[in-house]
Amino acid sequence: MADLLAVPLKKPSDIDVIKPLRNLVASVYSTSDKPVDYSEEISEFSKLRNSALWKAFEKYESSLELIYCYYDQLCAMEAKIPAHEVQIPFKWKDAFDRGSLFGGRLSLTISSLAYEKVCVMFNIAALQSCVAANQTMETDEGRKLAAKLLQQSAGIFGHLKSNVLTSIHQDPTPDLKPETLGALSALMLAQAQEIFVQKAIQDRMKDVVIAKLSAQCDELYSEAYKQMQKESLHPLWERGDCDWLAVVGGKQAAYRGVAQYYQSLVCNADKKVGEEISRLQYALELFKTAQQTMGKATYFQDYVNRAQKALTESKKDNDFIYHEKVPNAKDLPAIGKAPLAKALPVTEKMSQSSKDLFENLVPVPVLQAMAAYSVRKTELVNTEIMKLREATQLLNSILASLNLPAALEDSTGAEIPQSVKDKAESVKSSGGLGELQKMLQELPELLQRNQEILNECNRMVKEEEDSDTQLRNQFKEKWTRTPSAKLTDTFKANVVKYQTIITNAIEADKKVRGKFENHLEGIQLLDGDLSALQAALPSCGSSGASKSSAACQLRQLMETVESIKAERDVIESELNSPTSDMQDQFLSALAQDGAINEANISVEALGHNYGSLSKQVKDSLTRQESLVAEIQVWLNLNL
Repeated sequence: MADLLAVPLKKPSDIDVIKPLRNLVASVYSTSDKPVDYSEEISEFSKLRNSALWKAFEKYESSLELIYCYYDQLCAMEAKIPAHEVQIPFKWKDAFDRGSLFGGRLSLTISSLAYEKVCVMFNIAALQSCVAANQTMETDEGRKLAAKLLQQSAGIFGHLKSNVLTSIHQDPTPDLKPETLGALSALMLAQAQEIFVQKAIQDRMKDVVIAKLSAQCDELYSEAYKQMQKESLHPLWERGDCDWLAVVGGKQAAYRGVAQYYQSLVCNADKKVGEEISRLQYALELFKTAQQTMGKATYFQDYVNRAQKALTESKKDNDFIYHEKVPNAKDLPAIGKAPLAKALPVTEKMSQSSKDLFENLVPVPVLQAMAAYSVRKTELVNTEIMKLREATQLLNSILASLNLPAALEDSTGAEIPQSVKDKAESVKSSGGLGELQKMLQELPELLQRNQEILNECNRMVKEEEDSDTQLRNQFKEKWTRTPSAKLTDTFKANVVKYQTIITNAIEADKKVRGKFENHLEGIQLLDGDLSALQAALPSCGSSGASKSSAACQLRQLMETVESIKAERDVIESELNSPTSDMQDQFLSALAQDGAINEANISVEALGHNYGSLSKQVKDSLTRQESLVAEIQVWLNLNL
């Protein structure tokens, strides 16, 4: 067995992930006409989590593949499920806290997939160190696997060191603090280099190569020891009967001694006896320091014996033959270094056999793109429809001011004109005077409610921006999230827009009240008995004007007005018609470019016939201008 240090695992807590995930998937992906049921996949995910996280404490090697699969599944889920909507209280205990007499342990609970992923990555790195420590160094396979796992572990701890604070956004447990992770990464790298030294010795490589490998091992252990010596980390390294600081400090001294011993053999071959003696003396001092530091009197004793024997022979030769001056150890030339151990980068996928349980769920960027597309489509449609409706209202207002088409009716008899009857019936069917008065009374309350909603939205945006600013000031350059001010630009613009709408609505309400008061008598007549309405109508003269050629032309123009209104109803219906499902197009854009850009979300770029409909709207407005001008010309002739 290799004399390697294994990092303890973080202990998870049993939690129910099934119900929260089922509700989340249903709320995000289900619609009224297309329900989504992922109960089986979510149940399988729960089983995978339990197996991966708990079996790691029982069988190290067989658990690696399981925890790799769970990690891959978490990575896949991050792209499918909006992280900010996950409401699962993931609870993990500190890996180095051994608990008090009463069983209490330092732990942290965060409802975040990112936190779960961080803790799983820590356990992967820790489990890799455990598997490496259990390998036998007597075979190439054992050494090769151990070195690979330790380099992977170093890479994971290094990755966590750089990203943990931006992932969980709060103070972590001691095992997840950047300084702890940095120390663990350095330790794993030193142990990997140690394995390369052992392999070089077993393979009887050249003395100069072993010396350089050992010198690099000395440097890596020195760096690990330096990081582990930070005062805040001291309590973490006292692991029962094993003091990690003593082990790391002892190995650092021992491998410096090994480097000096093999470099002395190089000196012996080159007949540099004085340097050889100095290095052997220094090596013996280092081996003695290592034994005292670790409390192991026999630690590296074989090298002690070999160095002592070589020193005796070298001194004898120097005394009788060479008579070289023995330099001080501080003046010895530096030994070159051969860095073979390197922290391996975190791979995108750790398991070769894992499958995505939620592969049929579309990625979050696609969901966001579909939402953005829907908003833009709605804005475009509403803009065009508003143009049509405002133009129709303007047309109705112009015709009403010209008393058309009522002026073309034959009103020589005693009967009330049909247009007046229609208006009276319309007023009554809409609730009459009482409904109008009720609506006017509700206006202040509705205005106040809308203002309160807008104020609350503005407060929430400001509160989120203040929180982001506070965290940015706290974590400085480690806070890499997009600035809140940039993300909330649209919300701020909407707040200003709707505040302007409310201000304009207040002025509009005043005008409506003024018109209501001015026309109150007429509204009362239209809402009353027909007899009272007939009595209020003025007597009419000859009907010749209504039978003139100008009148006939005006009647044709009124028919044109109705045709334009009917065409606008059709255009509005087409604008509101459902579009094709954009999911496939967004998935294709994501696969090709790795992202969905503004051009992909553009309504005009997605092939829907909005351009043609917009042209029809513009043509309809132009026709209305010509029509109104023509009506005014013929009306003057009729008069």
